[in-house]
Formats: sequence, structure tokens, C-alpha cells
Amino acid sequence: MGVMHEVDYEIHGSEMQFVTVELDPQEAVVAEAGGMMYMEPGIEMETIFGDGSQQNTGFLGSLLGAGKRLLTGESLFMTVFHNRGPGKQHVAFGAPYPGKIIPIHLKDIGGEILCQKDAFLCAAKGVSVGIGFQKRLGAGLFGGEGFIMQRLQGDGWAFIHAGGTLVQRDLAPGEMIRVDTGCVVAYQPFVDFDIQYVGKIKTALFGGEGLFYATLRGPGRIWLQSLPFSRLADRIYSASAKAGGSGGRGEGSLLGGIGRMLDGDNS
Repeated sequence: MGVMHEVDYEIHGSEMQFVTVELDPQEAVVAEAGGMMYMEPGIEMETIFGDGSQQNTGFLGSLLGAGKRLLTGESLFMTVFHNRGPGKQHVAFGAPYPGKIIPIHLKDIGGEILCQKDAFLCAAKGVSVGIGFQKRLGAGLFGGEGFIMQRLQGDGWAFIHAGGTLVQRDLAPGEMIRVDTGCVVAYQPFVDFDIQYVGKIKTALFGGEGLFYATLRGPGRIWLQSLPFSRLADRIYSASAKAGGSGGRGEGSLLGGIGRMLDGDNS
């Protein structure tokens, strides 16, 4: 693993946050394409091929890192923001939707976390953004975020984004919590992650919580979000579909149609 750049940062805002990273001369931060909000004049952008680490593995190593990123649905390339000026310079990255930006110093938690796809925002150069596979087939098939997770490795600062309100919990050895699959943001690799069926057909079909939930068993730290992007997108899509319909209340449901008939609303 290459030398980690020790950057300083400040997180701004409440619901729609952005993080400002302060770079000393020759320091750099790596980010996904399209995440930059603004940068000061001394910052230079460079597109790199691979996972963002500084491992001197040549073209084949970069190709392997890029291939791993492709499996997660990300671009083959990442962007490095390098301070080429004589003094401190700043670059900022904005959250993609309402929620919280989570700063994680990887050195303090064992040097590695697993997070859901699209959670990664930016990191000090030297942090590797690769892939991690779910250990159990059921977790991969029914885990809400798929079989492949993002793996962040290194000793520097990494910033990930969670939707809504963030919950950080430290699970004791053997302690278990059951979570909606979409609400799992990240966890340490030694946390046991599994998927369980809800157990009752009526609950599964009509409970509104889906057929499966995630179980996380300690020891280890986990991060949960109150508003998964998939849930937000579903609500927006549902509201848009209703707005494009008859325009009355309760569109899209049988009870809504009956209610309009009882109210004399035949529009």
C-alpha cells in the first residue's frame, strides 16, 4: 500500500452536505467522477485508471483495480485532485442526495471497511477503492445491494455518504441486530452479515417490509441510514405516477378509486 496523504477537512450543511478538503502542497484526494463541487486555483485534476491507490503494480495492477471497479458498476477511471500550488488549497465534494457525509479514519478502525455501492464520495490519495464479495450466497442474492460491495482499504481519511439520518453502532461479540437490507451503509469486515427470510407469508406479502432482512452480528462497527436512496426513488416515482394520473388523492390504489366514487369525484 502506498503512502497515505494526511488531509484536513470540514463538513458543511445539515440535510444537503458537502465536505471541504484542505490540501497542503503536493497532497491529493481521490474521488469518483462527477462528485466535485468546487476547487481553488492551485488544484489540478488528473484522471487515473484503477482503484485510486498508489500501489506500484504497473499497468496490470491498474487494470486489475479498474476491473474490480467495473464489477461494482463504477467507472474504470477515478479523478485525483492534486495541490500543485505553494500553499494550502481547498477542494469540495457534494453529497448526491439528502443525508449525511461520514468521515472515517481507516487507520483507527483496522484499515478496512465494506460499504454499499455508490456510498463512497472521496478519500485521501492512497486509499484503495476496490470490491468485496458477500461471504454467503443468500446475502448476495437477497441483500438489497447485491453480491458485490465496495471495499475501502488504507490508513487515511475516507468519506462516504448515507441517506437521511446516520446511526453508528458498535456491536459486542455475539450481539445481533436485524436491519432493513437497504439501510445498511457500511460495516467492518469481521462483522457477520447474513440475510434472513421474514418467516411468515402474510407478513412477507402484506407487511410492506419485503421478504428478507439483514442480520449483523458483532463484534464490530456498523453504519446504518434511515433513508436508502432506493426508498427515496420509489417514493418519488410513486408520487410522479400519481401526479400523472387523474390528479385526485389516493391514485394508484383500489381504495383511492372507491373513495373518489363515494365522494362523487368522477374525474
